[in-house]
Amino acid sequence: MKSVMPSQPPRMHGGPDHLGAALHDFSTNSNACAPCPAAQAAVRQADASQYPDASYTALRRQLANFHGVDARRVVLAASASEFIFRITALTAQTAGQGGAVWLPPHSYGDYAQAARAHRLAVAAEPAAAQLLWACEPSSPLGLAQAGLEKLAPTLVASRTLRPPGGAELARGGPSRRSLAGTDAVCVLDRAYEPLRLSGAPTLSTVQLQSVWQLWTPNKALGLTGVRAAYAIAPVDAEDAVVALDQLSPSWPVGAHGVALLQAWSRPDVQAWLADSLVTLRGWKTRQIDVCESLGWVCLPSDANFFCATPALPKGLPLSSALSLLRQQGIKLRDTASFGLSGHLRVSVQPPAVQDVLKMAWTTLNAIAN
Repeated sequence: MKSVMPSQPPRMHGGPDHLGAALHDFSTNSNACAPCPAAQAAVRQADASQYPDASYTALRRQLANFHGVDARRVVLAASASEFIFRITALTAQTAGQGGAVWLPPHSYGDYAQAARAHRLAVAAEPAAAQLLWACEPSSPLGLAQAGLEKLAPTLVASRTLRPPGGAELARGGPSRRSLAGTDAVCVLDRAYEPLRLSGAPTLSTVQLQSVWQLWTPNKALGLTGVRAAYAIAPVDAEDAVVALDQLSPSWPVGAHGVALLQAWSRPDVQAWLADSLVTLRGWKTRQIDVCESLGWVCLPSDANFFCATPALPKGLPLSSALSLLRQQGIKLRDTASFGLSGHLRVSVQPPAVQDVLKMAWTTLNAIAN
């Protein structure tokens, strides 16, 4: 008898869908000032006729120098989602039967999807899990991760720690005191840290050395079609780094991904990103004003996106309103898949695109009334 896999709901993501790429896309959190010209040029000039170095020696060193860490702590990944599934697979191997993960109340769907794929339970409390997920600024809310300082293992004594810039922080043997006395692994998804428009990280530079830091520069650079990411391992995670490498296929990052990650740490690219944040802050203020003029209630956010409760046209369900907008080339992201029903996650877009949304929503209201 053939086994039948249980059906799962379709995965929900922002960006292109069965209708292709939306002309005016508020559903993806990619940097609306992008693409970064220098990074895009680097990707276009990548030599795809050659394999990358299978060990990514130069790339690891470059990223390590950028973050001020030992190159042995850099783990390359085909994408953030690929790393999510790989470290979940490692957790399933090490935890065995009865293993569990903990998820924030509202979070990226691939955390839970990876847990299901590897037969891991979702724990109600962090102390009951072997893998803890965090994201800051969080998605979909764009806020600080509640209780993050309690999730992160405490560094009792660390190796030499160097933040970007190279200043030495501490010396000593690698030792951690984990949450509730367990050996739980905490992964901090920092996908939106480069796109932070306000606020500050919850964890200090030293505290960050006790968690896995997952970085996906393609969002900040506006090149999300280039799939490449990396993680910075905690200071005492050498065995886990080796195990993750063994779980990886050869060449997880292709030539174009290597070019993107190399460009990421360049001073000119970082300068472009810093300038883009200034622009995004102005656009965000204006966009919130536009949304509130439509009667929407906008929630606070530190990132280049925010959640809003729309004032729906009379008798029109949210799903129908979004479908009608999509037919006009406007895409918005329903946050129901994040466990936040009745809200939208809205990425910051240029003023001209904001005005298109305002006109289309005003038209929906006029038709409904």
